[in-house]
Amino acid sequence: QVQLVESGGGLVQAGGSLRLSCAASGRTFSNYAMGWFRQAPGKEREFVAAITRRGDSTDYADSVKGRFTISKDNAKNAVYLQMNSLKPEDTAVYYCAANNVPGLLTTAKYAYWGQGTQVTVSS
Repeated sequence: QVQLVESGGGLVQAGGSLRLSCAASGRTFSNYAMGWFRQAPGKEREFVAAITRRGDSTDYADSVKGRFTISKDNAKNAVYLQMNSLKPEDTAVYYCAANNVPGLLTTAKYAYWGQGTQVTVSS
């Protein structure tokens, strides 16, 4: 089992920045590829960013490329999502997810999920 706890969400004006954190506990964190997803009201959960277990490769949704950066610190058992130039359409609950796979995982086929953190971007 892997337990994931997100933090860092909040209310920010358009153009601002937030840094989300996801703290992991349980199994060996360095074995897990990680991802960030988001779900806006009335919409399906969507992929945001993914990183390999070693942190040596990343992928992003087109809607966030150039604005968001995912990073992984295996020594701290944490994954981060730096979000810059935020837009009102980024408003959603953001979830981190983990799976014991060797590559990038950009679909929702993750084994473990956090409870989510709310991000609200005002115009």
